Amino acid sequence: MSDAAHPRPEVLILRHYKEKRKKCSLEPLVGRPGFVFVPWRPGQLVELEVPHILLEVGAPPLAPSDAGQPLLLLDSTWRYLPSMRAAVRGELIPRSFPPGVRTAYPRTSKLFDDPETGLASIEALYLAFLLLGHPDESLLEAYRWKDAFLRSLEPLLQDGSQNDPLQPR
Repeated sequence: MSDAAHPRPEVLILRHYKEKRKKCSLEPLVGRPGFVFVPWRPGQLVELEVPHILLEVGAPPLAPSDAGQPLLLLDSTWRYLPSMRAAVRGELIPRSFPPGVRTAYPRTSKLFDDPETGLASIEALYLAFLLLGHPDESLLEAYRWKDAFLRSLEPLLQDGSQNDPLQPR
């Protein structure tokens, strides 16, 4: 069920040029209405005309007041995210997810530590839509770890938050 008061947010996906599209969890969304992919290289600035919610670890949690705001996803490995974020000009609204949400994506980096609470891009997008009142399981259709990720969300949704997952528990 979708939140009729707020349309599904538009999503701007800033993709690092080194991101391997073949392995990218967002690649199946290319060309789908509501999703704009912009390739990014170091030194390139990105101007936002309106405020965007930026999903990032350690930010305040998504809130009901965030519904209707466009989303910005930085699609990259964790080590490039700071330089990508610094290249964005305009108002960002940093937001995160409820505690306890974990990725199903198997992490393999031997050079850099990924944040414990970091999600694969498609997981973050799916969860943001869910929490903002626009559940869309079709986002996960091509995601190899879909079932494991959905199972990992069951505790979040089973404690009564299914009716309003943005309410504090």
